[in-house]
Amino acid sequence: MEGFAIRSCALRPWNDRRIVECHEPLQALPDALLRLHPHPYVALGAPYGVEADPFRLRSGVVRRLLEAQQALQVDHPTLCFAIFDAWRPVSVQAFMVDHAIAEECERRGLTRDAPEQVEDVNAVIRDVARFWASPSMDPAMPPPHSTGAAVDLTLASVHDQRPLEMGGDIDAIGVESEPDHYLESARLKPHSVEATWQCRRDWLRKVMQGAGFEQHPNEWWHFSYGDQLWAWKSGAAQAVYAGAVDAGSPSSNAATASSPSLCT
Repeated sequence: MEGFAIRSCALRPWNDRRIVECHEPLQALPDALLRLHPHPYVALGAPYGVEADPFRLRSGVVRRLLEAQQALQVDHPTLCFAIFDAWRPVSVQAFMVDHAIAEECERRGLTRDAPEQVEDVNAVIRDVARFWASPSMDPAMPPPHSTGAAVDLTLASVHDQRPLEMGGDIDAIGVESEPDHYLESARLKPHSVEATWQCRRDWLRKVMQGAGFEQHPNEWWHFSYGDQLWAWKSGAAQAVYAGAVDAGSPSSNAATASSPSLCT
């Protein structure tokens, strides 16, 4: 069932976008960007490898992320970004897809290997596939986080570094994760908690888009620059980031932590 579940994750509409890798390096996130510890997937045992740092992104993405946070603090000086996840190798993507399916099956009271529940389990797989990209090893369609272009983040208080309530957890499988889920509620009840959640989501989206990022259509927390999703949403002629790997890992088409940058 595990292999079937992973293979069943649907392709995305952006996977047809051409990639011309610019060989920009992965860079550790600077201290100016708050990272949420412990890293959630490392804590689950995801196979990053010895001393691998998931809090890395392409250097151009890091620069834009800092610009976005500066823009946020012009209007909201008591807020900052809180980074949930950044670079994610394909092995971790596969681990997390399987984990998400297992967790959602458990939440719905399903047994993955029960023949009489196969339709319900397949429904879980389809729902998970709306949020988790297939752990593809095809260099023509890498998962967004594997490129070092995508970041999962939220807003936090600069005073106590506690993340704000946004109306849904990061990685939640459900409609509450859609960026504008609370838009109608906010319109009808502008002083409601739902309106506050939508407002915070809008603040995050505004500053991220202002720095050149594009938002995942199903996830309020996911933004990227330079990958296929970004090219699809922005109308760019091509993506500039393929799969990114640690220096020393074998790959003929991926950027490494030591590659020179040709991006602008």
